[in-house]
Formats: sequence, C-alpha cells, structure tokens
Amino acid sequence: MENGNLLHASLDASRNKETRGGWRAVRFILGNETFEKLASMSLIGNLVLYLHTMYNLDNVASAYVFQIWGGTTNFAPLAGAFLADAYLGRFYTLLFGSVASLLGMGVLTLGAGLPQMRPPPCISGESNCPQPLPWQLGFLYLGLGLIVIGAGGIRPCNISFGADQFDTNTEKGRAKLESFLNWWYFLFSISLVIALTIVVYVQTNISWTLGFGIPTACFVFSIFIFLLGHRYYICKAPQGSVFADMAKVVVATCRKWQIPKTTQFDQLHNPPMNSSKLAHTNRFLIFDKAATVVDSSVELDEEGKSKNEWRLCSVHQVEQFKCVVGIFPVWLAGIPCFMSMQQMSSFGILQAIQMNRSIGPHFQIPPAWMSLTPMIALSIWIYIYEKYVEHMKKKTQSNKRFSMKTRIEIGIVMSVLCMVVAGVLEKFRRDAAVENKSFISPLHVWVLIPEFALSGLTEAFGAIAVMELLTTHLPESLRTVAGAIFFFSLSLASYLSSVLTGIVRGVEREWLGGNDLNKNRLDYFFSVVGVIAALNFFYFRFFAVAFLPKPDVDPSHKAHQMQLEDAELGRR
Repeated sequence: MENGNLLHASLDASRNKETRGGWRAVRFILGNETFEKLASMSLIGNLVLYLHTMYNLDNVASAYVFQIWGGTTNFAPLAGAFLADAYLGRFYTLLFGSVASLLGMGVLTLGAGLPQMRPPPCISGESNCPQPLPWQLGFLYLGLGLIVIGAGGIRPCNISFGADQFDTNTEKGRAKLESFLNWWYFLFSISLVIALTIVVYVQTNISWTLGFGIPTACFVFSIFIFLLGHRYYICKAPQGSVFADMAKVVVATCRKWQIPKTTQFDQLHNPPMNSSKLAHTNRFLIFDKAATVVDSSVELDEEGKSKNEWRLCSVHQVEQFKCVVGIFPVWLAGIPCFMSMQQMSSFGILQAIQMNRSIGPHFQIPPAWMSLTPMIALSIWIYIYEKYVEHMKKKTQSNKRFSMKTRIEIGIVMSVLCMVVAGVLEKFRRDAAVENKSFISPLHVWVLIPEFALSGLTEAFGAIAVMELLTTHLPESLRTVAGAIFFFSLSLASYLSSVLTGIVRGVEREWLGGNDLNKNRLDYFFSVVGVIAALNFFYFRFFAVAFLPKPDVDPSHKAHQMQLEDAELGRR
C-alpha cells in the first residue's frame, strides 16, 4: 500500500513537471510584461511635462523631481532582488510589485482627474504661477512612491522569472531561452513605441485623465494575465541572496582587520560545493582575511562548515566579492555617460516645450515624442554595425568586433558631444526666442534631433558595453546581480544630476530657475555636464581601462581551475 502511494506521488510529480514551465507559461509572462511596460513607459516619457503643466513646477523643480524619482526607481531593484532571492521568490515579488504599480498609477489618475488635487492652471509664460499645496504634492508623491515600490519588485525579476521556465542545462532549453529574450525585447520595443506615441499624444493633446487611465487599465490587464498563468509557472524557492554573501565578506574582513594577510592557500576556508565554485585569485588579497581560519575549533563545526559566516566566509564568497570589486572602476566610468543621457529626458523635454512644434495648421508634436529619437538612433546604429560585421565575416572569415575598451571610449566621446551640441542648440533656440520676444522659439523642434540622437549613440556604445561587462565578466552565480548593479548606476547618475542641478542653481541662479528657459542659461549648464563627461574620458583612458577583464579571463572557466587547485591541495 505504501509503495503504491509512493508510485502515485512520483507520477503526480512527473505530470506536474511536464505541465509547468516552457512556452505554456512564458506566453503569460510575455503578455504580463507587454502591458506592464506599456503602462510604465507611458509615465516615464511624459512625467516632466505633467509636473510642469499640471502642477506648475518650474523647470528646475520638474527636472529635480524627475531625476530623484528616476534615481529611486532604479535603486529599488537592489532591494527587490534581495527580497526575491532571500525571502519571497520571484513570483510573489513580481505580483506584489505589479499591485503596487497599479495602486500608484491609480493615485496619479485620480490626481489628474480631480481638479482639487492640483493647483489652479497657469497661463503660458506667466512668471508667478499658483503653486501646489503641501498635501497636493504629498498625494502626487504617494503615487510616484508606489510606482517606485512596484519597479523594485518588477525590474529585477521579469526576465529571470521567464528564464526559470526553461531548463538551461540542455541545448534545447538554452535555445528556447534565447527565443524568449528575443520576444521579450521585441515586445518591449513595441510597448515603448506605443507608449511614446499614442499614449503620450492622448496625455498631451486630449486628456491627462484618459492618458493616465490607459496605463492604469494596462496594469489591470497585466496582473490578470499574470495570475491566469499561475498553474503553469515553475516557481523556484528562494535560495539566499548574493548581496548578503557580499555583506558577510565585508563584515568578516573588518572583524579580522588586525590579522596579517595570508599567502597560504591551506589556511583559507574552502569547503566543497554542489555547484561550480570560483578559484582563488591573488588580487585584492586584503579580502582573503574574511576566509582565513584563525581558530578552527571556534570557527568550524564538526563537518568543517563555518559556524558563523559573518566571521568566516568561504573562498567562493570572497571571490564573488572580488569579481564585483574588480569591475568597479570601469562601472564607475559609465555613470557620467548616463548623466549626459538623462539631461535629454529632463531639460531636453523642457527645450522642446518652448519650440515650434507645429506640423501643418492643426497638429502639435508632443514634446515627449523627442524621446523616440535616441531609440531610433540606437536601432539604426545596431543595424548598420551588425551588417558591417556580417560583411567583414564573409570577406575575412573572422568575426571581429569593436573591443569593449573601444566601445566605452566612443560612448564617453558621444556623451561629451551630446552636451556640446545640446549647449550650442540651446543658445540658438534661446537667441531666436529673445530676438522675437516670444516664449516659444521660432526654431522648429526638429532642430533638437542631433542632441537626442547623440544621447542614443551614447547608450549604443557606452551603456550597452557596461551592461555586457556586467553580464559576461561576472560568474554565473552573480548574473542575477548584474542587472541590479546596472540599474544602480542609473540611479547614481540621476541622484548626481539632481545634486549638480541644485549646486548650479544655488551658485548661479540665472542659469537655472523659473518657468522660462529664455531667461536662463541652460547652455552653460550643459557645458558643465560636458566638462564632467570630458574628465571622465581621461579617467577611463588612463586609470579605469587597466581594470578591464583580459580576453582570456572568463569566470565561466574557473570551475576547471578550482578542480586543479583542489587536486593540488589534496596532494599537500
């Protein structure tokens, strides 16, 4: 009888495994992601204009709120990744994040629909506009805060939860994963185009209430589709957070700061692991203190395991931390590039507001449509580059591409050019408006295409290269951390941009301030950001480039090195 029950349980488990995961589950995940991205990008693309026109925030205040909110939104995935890996799992983290985003978007829709939730309208060009009351701002920030919480749950888990549905240990599973990623990026691009064209047009020219109601409805559909596929998902249990492991290395190193650095490998705690472990390296030896066994009777149990990992870590944990420390200088060089890009998302949109946006007698181009330019420039470059590589491969029989060093350097140069061109075009825009004594410059908004296109090329070279560095030169156990670290760099860029804006406004108030760019010197501010970007070029060229991983240093091959090292240790 007992054997029969075990047989039935085994058969049920087998059927359960066969009916879960794969494309049966992924189609619901892709549907969920499509509506979620459409909703979130509809807000990001037009937030500066909403703050400026509906809450009467001046130019600097609008950019400041956008930068702080954007920075916090990009920082939240760090917390979300920790909760997903250590406690909740990816399914519940995604669900809670989606619900929080829905509530946040609902609050913003309510704020747009009820006039008493906002200050009275401001006449275009008026210098003293009615300002929002503290409770009105509080209601606005409540909605934005809920969306930050939602982003913290959604961003670190969306792709990885889809990847969980495939068995990547098989060639067939890896092929399906690649197909999933292609569909994910394709649907993301479609959602972005719809959000920045149709939804943004509705928000700008028809109704903010309807324009925010559409993303709110998209979040409802997103959650409905996500829950509809619940019985098909493979939901992996939390396995513990790599962030916690890295924190343990720091704490253990500080606790053992006084002990001398060891050069003896057999003094390090190096227990066996079920999965591949990283080999010991001779870089950043100061952190080896965290894995140094001082008193085995106190620090190790009877099985040779660490009694307290906050005092004694394994070699694998230390080497994971070294990998992150090793790429830190190169990662740091990406932040000024992102600062240049983010000026287009804030002050670039404000430039577009005060320019001629007419096409024919009845149509006005929404300012947020300029955000399509970087994406188009990026796509065109990728197409040209891939065709060039394909041509050279046929001609020379080699798959030679630009090195990571070259791409990052070009990305930094593009970030400098972006700010230089933005400063020159802003001077032309401002001079034309002052000469005509009008709030709206007679120059057409198409004049801004070069600066937005250079922003897209900065992303094509610099941002993508940094993301590639994180995903290809970190070991497999840190792949889930790579995306969170990348978003963290975007977060720092937003925070630094807001700090720089505050400093410049405090020192030279006539450069930034008020509701009229014609009375400011935004071109001078762009020059300051350009100088920072130029200094970043020298920082990368003469310092950070030394930390780029060598072509033959690939963490994925370190398991074999570890086996050789274990064999050597056994001979001792």
